[in-house]
Amino acid sequence: MTTQHNPASPELTKNQGLVYDALSSAKGPLSAYAILDGLRDHGIRAPLQVYRALDKLLELGLVHRLESLNSFVACQHPECESRDTMVFAICMKCEKVSELADDRLEAQLKSLALKDGFSMNAATIELRGVCKECASVS
Repeated sequence: MTTQHNPASPELTKNQGLVYDALSSAKGPLSAYAILDGLRDHGIRAPLQVYRALDKLLELGLVHRLESLNSFVACQHPECESRDTMVFAICMKCEKVSELADDRLEAQLKSLALKDGFSMNAATIELRGVCKECASVS
């Protein structure tokens, strides 16, 4: 497995690169244990190795955690570092995840929070449903 991460991104360690590449080439979200299973032949043998790599990749904004699935996906949206709100559309049939962003939604969420006296730093929304490809097959 060769490291395919974005050359503009910071230099990654071997384990970080392997984990990032596993997520980038996956057809859907992966749990930490699924990543571990896929990388055992590459020298990653302990869950802690995967979790440390994931922590750094999350910090760098190269991957996202999907809370409802307890899994991770590689970042698909080049501008997400500058956003406070990210939306993930998760297909319940094929497990495809689309990363979405909308300035109006972000502004509405911040306004809603302020009405309650809450200062919003970040929001992650997970939409669960069926993607257009799966919907057309049904």
